[in-house]
Amino acid sequence: MTAIEQGGTGLASGTTGAQRKEQRLSAYALRLADDALILGHRLSEWSSRGPTLEEDIALSNMGLDLIGQARLFYSLAGALEGRGRDEDRLAYFRDAPQFRNLLLVELPNGDFAQTMARHLLYATMAHPFLGRLAASSHPGLAEIGAKAEKEMAYHVRHASEWVIRLGDGTDESRQRMAKGLDHVWGYRAELFAMDELERALAAEGAAVDRTAIEPIAAAAIDRVLSEAGLDRPADRHPQSGGREGRHTEHLGHLLAVMQSLARTYPDAQW
Repeated sequence: MTAIEQGGTGLASGTTGAQRKEQRLSAYALRLADDALILGHRLSEWSSRGPTLEEDIALSNMGLDLIGQARLFYSLAGALEGRGRDEDRLAYFRDAPQFRNLLLVELPNGDFAQTMARHLLYATMAHPFLGRLAASSHPGLAEIGAKAEKEMAYHVRHASEWVIRLGDGTDESRQRMAKGLDHVWGYRAELFAMDELERALAAEGAAVDRTAIEPIAAAAIDRVLSEAGLDRPADRHPQSGGREGRHTEHLGHLLAVMQSLARTYPDAQW
C-alpha cells in the first residue's frame, strides 16, 4: 500500500520537496474524490425508487453531479501520484480500508427523510467548501472547485426545501424528518475536522480550512431548521475515522456492489 493510500502525511523516503508536495496534493484530491463517489453512489441507489418521478430524476441527477466531481478529483489525484492509475483504477480497485471518505456519505439511505437529512449536512458543508477551493493555489483544485460549487448550490436548495416541507408537513413526515436528522447528526463533526495533511496544505493556500466554513454551514442549517419548525439535534457521540480508513460496515457492502463488474472483468475496455 502506498503512502497516499494510507491517507496520512507519511511519505515515501527519498523523495524531493516537490514530489512530497505532489503526494500530499494527490492524497487530498483522493479523499475529496472518495467523498463524492460514495455519496454519488448512495444517491444512485434511489434510481427508480424515488417517491415521485420528478424526485427520482432529481436524485439521479445529483448523484451524477457527485460522480462527475469524483472523476475530476480522481484524475487529478492519479496525475499527481504519477503511478499511471486512472480514475477507474482508483475507484474500483481499492479496498474499503484504502478509502478516505467521510463516514457520513457511506451511511445507508434509510427512508427519504434520512437521505435528505444526510444531504443537507453534506451540501451545506460542500457548497462553501468548494467555493473556497476555487481560490486554491493549485490550479487543478481551483478549477474543480469553481465548477462543482455551482452544482452544489442546487443540492443545498433541494435538500433544504425537502427538510422544510417534511418538517412542516404532517405529523408522520415531521417525525420521520426529526428522526433522520438525529440519525445522521453524530457524523457532522467529521465534516469540519482538520488533520495534519489538510492543515499543512491549507497553510500553503492549496486546501480549504474546514474550521472556517463550519459557522457558515451551521448558520445555513439553523435557517432551514427554523423554517421547518425542527429542533437542532443534540451534539453527542461524534463519529469519525473515515480519513484514517476506519469505516462503518456499510462501506464494504457498498463497494462489493459498486466494484463487482470491474473486478470481474478487470481488463475490459469500455
